Amino acid sequence: MTSEGAITRDELLARFRRVRARTEELAAPLSAEDQSLQSMPSASPTKWHRAHTTWFFETFVLAPRGVPAVDARYGFLFNSYYESVGERHARARRGMLSRPSRDEVTRYRAAVDARVVEVIAALDEKEIAALAPVMQLGLAHEEQHQELLLTDILHAFSENPIRPAYRGRADAKRAIADEPMRFVAFDGGVVTIGADDEGFAFDNERPRHRVWLEPFAISDRLVTVRELKAFVADGGYRTASLWLSDGWDAVQSEKIAAPLYAKMDGGALVVFGLDGTREALDDEPVTHVGFYEADAIARWLGARLPSEAEWEIAASRARLDGNFVDDGALRALPARGSGVRQLFGDAWEWTRSSYDPYPGYAPATDALGEYNGKFIVSQIVLRGGSCFTPRGHVRASYRNFWLPSTRFQVTGIRLAKDV
Repeated sequence: MTSEGAITRDELLARFRRVRARTEELAAPLSAEDQSLQSMPSASPTKWHRAHTTWFFETFVLAPRGVPAVDARYGFLFNSYYESVGERHARARRGMLSRPSRDEVTRYRAAVDARVVEVIAALDEKEIAALAPVMQLGLAHEEQHQELLLTDILHAFSENPIRPAYRGRADAKRAIADEPMRFVAFDGGVVTIGADDEGFAFDNERPRHRVWLEPFAISDRLVTVRELKAFVADGGYRTASLWLSDGWDAVQSEKIAAPLYAKMDGGALVVFGLDGTREALDDEPVTHVGFYEADAIARWLGARLPSEAEWEIAASRARLDGNFVDDGALRALPARGSGVRQLFGDAWEWTRSSYDPYPGYAPATDALGEYNGKFIVSQIVLRGGSCFTPRGHVRASYRNFWLPSTRFQVTGIRLAKDV
């Protein structure tokens, strides 16, 4: 960074190359057939993720500077939801796109990358400063799709009866002794949350504003498999009084008896992940639970889910040293260290907060204003990142959001209590 805090040309190019290369590294273990799979409307094929993130740079970085499209047809195929940019192929039918092939998408990425590098190399410092916000948004956007690439292929592989693995089994980690959950108290009062004006943040993290919190306590780790087993053994999935109405309807209609990708086998919880099928350790965090499950399990444990403001206040005092995709585990790991742990990495943490705009929020009026603003409805906020999230992508103010029924993301449970 320069003394004024602006990103330099070399820094921007290095970050661009690093993020783009990471996407290709994550896709590398997947065959052409794997990369064409779309197992449900909420997921996308790997090659579509690779192409869509490329389309973003072609549309919002290159096109405004007069650089022609690599293939004009790709705009229709790889636009996701930007109404102001033009029509697009239906989301639920992305898996029907056998062409362009995986290798053609690879060439598309290479061509756009070369053109972006050429454009950046020709800009002066003032122009770099003007371009940097769009580039940083595009890179953060690609990091989101890196995580989606993994969650979506996991879901696709889970639909295959032979349960293929994305990679070989990682070294097993031995379970530790039963460690009781502890709660750390916070005073409450008037607190300030949200991203400040320095550095990159998504628009839904701003503006920074004040919130009143009653005194609260937050758990020092995530809910574990051991605690889930006790919930199951006590009939938690069969006890209507623990569940919100919509959640109980889903439990009955979908016959939910364990987290997604998991089932009880005697006294063991058998889970399916990117490294195949295995028995979960008692001390590893529960993952792939929806908001309704998280809420019911929290209630059974005599607690509740934290609000996003409570979570942010706790996280603002924590180090960003969790288990991310960069660490290679590709699954949530047992808590380590002391104090309030696992606030970053391992599993996205459901809050009890609906996804609402912050006071004073207004989306941008151009096409990029569609990035977050039009989705601020009917969803629940999650915080903290997961073992599929790139390190450095999240921060204390970061707001993820999904429908309360979502279970295919790496989602877990943090508890809170009133004090």
